[in-house]
Amino acid sequence: MADFYFVDTSALGKRYFMETGSAWISGLLAPAVGHTVAIVRTTTVEMIAAVSRPERGGSLTPADAATAKAEFRSDLANEYQVVEMSPTPATRAMTLAERHGLRGYDAIQLAAALEINVFRTSQGLPPITLLSADAELNAAAILDGLIVDDPNLHP
Repeated sequence: MADFYFVDTSALGKRYFMETGSAWISGLLAPAVGHTVAIVRTTTVEMIAAVSRPERGGSLTPADAATAKAEFRSDLANEYQVVEMSPTPATRAMTLAERHGLRGYDAIQLAAALEINVFRTSQGLPPITLLSADAELNAAAILDGLIVDDPNLHP
């Protein structure tokens, strides 16, 4: 049975840059595996920024940056379910930022993941798994009852 994964930018980036956990995340998110992969809309901005900053700084070649951006945009169009931010998760994100001391985008990631999880479990579906390489976000997500997996634990 296919699983449902909510992926934050720290984990998703491993699909486009070779680093610890890249092979694991690439295998897990491969379309042939059949898992559902969701991201929040802000992840699209974070991913392009994650590629553009090192390109501008010279630590990533223009060719490698262009490849990573093109692959991400293709996957975005064909593979990811994008969760839009509405007032409800935005308000929840403010509360989460305050309660857990999270950075803004991390609070948005957690609020979106929690919203999807509540919806799925209320429909009798299995809970989601949050994939994140961010220790603070993972700790907050666990406190709020989410299943979490860190790609850094899968070298």
